[in-house]
Amino acid sequence: MMIRPAELAAIKAGTIDLAFRRWAKPRVVVGTRMRTGVGLIEVTSVERVSVASLRADDARRAGAPSLAALTKALAVRSSDPAWRIGLAYAGPDPREALRAAVPDADEVAAITARLDRLDASSSYGAWTRETLDLIDLNPTVRAPDLAAQVGRETADFKKDVRKLKELGLTESLAIGYLLSPRGEAVVDAGLDTPRVRAPREQGTPLPRNIGAPATRALREVGVTTLEQVTAYSAEQLAAMHGVGPMAIGRLGEALAERGLSFAP
Repeated sequence: MMIRPAELAAIKAGTIDLAFRRWAKPRVVVGTRMRTGVGLIEVTSVERVSVASLRADDARRAGAPSLAALTKALAVRSSDPAWRIGLAYAGPDPREALRAAVPDADEVAAITARLDRLDASSSYGAWTRETLDLIDLNPTVRAPDLAAQVGRETADFKKDVRKLKELGLTESLAIGYLLSPRGEAVVDAGLDTPRVRAPREQGTPLPRNIGAPATRALREVGVTTLEQVTAYSAEQLAAMHGVGPMAIGRLGEALAERGLSFAP
């Protein structure tokens, strides 16, 4: 179920708790928890409705500007039933805490065994340590460039990185990846001496949904965290090549979630 970033932020804030969709049949069930950019979003209800029965309060709760706007949006694919989906913020993504949890020796052994099973079941062959090393030595590098270094298709490479992310070993950035503290501990456990790495950037990473051009433009001026964005006004950001209105809007939403704002 796709939900726009602004709506996700509003669900987290509690100002939106409904969504309406045209589906041939429900694509979610009550209790479904979706991992999103703002954390977990839980489906609290799913019911078929008549568009004619909708009221202004439904539009408000779904974040639509008006009942007419909501009705117009639901006019698309009108041959499919309309569904009212209740939504609620259900807390942070548990993978965030997992990434920060440095494993002890027993946990490292369990993770290593899990990596061995992933390697054994892959048609590509052993890929887990290769991929962890690749990300560790090439932080913030685009997935296609990393895949090319090991002669892999980008889609398959990204699919495997997601498996490492599920184990809390990697972090996805707007461009490229990083090993998490958990991932660094697992890699170092397989080395004679721990690897020397650049200090981890302090602060909140830039939102992934601002797009690669905007991320590159911000990196060029040394901005890699939301806290650093607060030194710039929206007008200054708009003057940077690659930072468009959509990126500025999404940066503004991310700042507001944390009680921050652009410079005057």
